[in-house]
Amino acid sequence: MAMDKMPEFPFADMTKMMGDFKMPKIDMTKMMGDFKMPNMDMSKMMADFKMPNVDMGALMAVSKRNMEVMSEVNKLATESFQAVARRQAEIMRDSVAEFQTTMKDMMANRSTEGLPERQAEMAKKSFESAIANARELAEMSSRANTEAMDLINKRFTESMEEMKSLAPKA
Repeated sequence: MAMDKMPEFPFADMTKMMGDFKMPKIDMTKMMGDFKMPNMDMSKMMADFKMPNVDMGALMAVSKRNMEVMSEVNKLATESFQAVARRQAEIMRDSVAEFQTTMKDMMANRSTEGLPERQAEMAKKSFESAIANARELAEMSSRANTEAMDLINKRFTESMEEMKSLAPKA
């Protein structure tokens, strides 16, 4: 093989392919809003369920607020997943472009003088980049998880207070 041109790699146009990568937007709230249980009207069923000293309408309102928060958490999870996937695609595109540039530079400089040092520097740079990218993706996921858990914890506390206020007084 002649050393005067860069060899063709099977993923040579990966940067172009990854540049067109798009994650579809998914609206979980809308999707779950259309969810219906056949032949089951929960509000009617709960209205027929009689318990002394319990405001079933208020109880249903608490449950509705709980479901709204869970829907919000699902939406947050979907958006976070999409953000991480987009960032992974960007990282892949950048990595392939950097690899191609490095290979072209190495092919242009045919001298073997300093080759081990150049290769070691390239390996070190790649490793550091991989660690930084992994850390960034982990932090993105961690922030999303923390935000979701904060929403759930806040709603749980509110829900417990609302349920206490609904409890019949002895």
